[in-house]
Amino acid sequence: MASAAQETAERALRGAISRGDMPPGYRLVEAELVTLTGVSRSAVRLAIDVLAAEGLVERIQNKGARVRVVSTDEAVAITECRMPLEGLLARKAAERITDAEIDRLRAHLQTMTSAVDSGDVLKYSEFIQQLHGMIGDAARHPIAADLVGRLQAQLVRHRFRLSLRPGRPRVSLGELTALVDAIADRDPERAEAAAVTHLRSVIAALSDPTQDPGGPA
Repeated sequence: MASAAQETAERALRGAISRGDMPPGYRLVEAELVTLTGVSRSAVRLAIDVLAAEGLVERIQNKGARVRVVSTDEAVAITECRMPLEGLLARKAAERITDAEIDRLRAHLQTMTSAVDSGDVLKYSEFIQQLHGMIGDAARHPIAADLVGRLQAQLVRHRFRLSLRPGRPRVSLGELTALVDAIADRDPERAEAAAVTHLRSVIAALSDPTQDPGGPA
């Protein structure tokens, strides 16, 4: 069983990777991570082992550990795995969401819309991840939410790149608006379909080799 120190290190590293603070290829230096997390070197080392097992980190012989670089083909495969899980979370959210959670979802959607309107596409990318987290919370299905979170964390680089494509934020905003509307209407079938439609659109965008703005890695 993991110690409290190891779990602290895992949360800190997983969060930094998910936010893009530690981008793909970022070297994980144990001494620096000890300072960052405030735990022992052994706890940091065990946390790195856990993240390596999750596919977030890779160990390279004689070079230590780094945040794993995910290829486009892998990103498509990961998104395909997310599709049934995200559909399940959307369905459960529509069945279980409270009025207060609906209000928060709609307010967050307005924040996302403002980010797209102002052209702040990187902030919009962060807001998408937050929206998925809110839907996961409303679904009250911690196993599916945890699996989705682990898969999403591997896609930071690709999420940012998609947000930089001309017109893509507006497309995804429309898809996510339909998802929020379905959940707020407490319509499980429509919510599940909207989630699947959005991820199919993500896969199509990832698979298009003609559009790559060369955004943040």
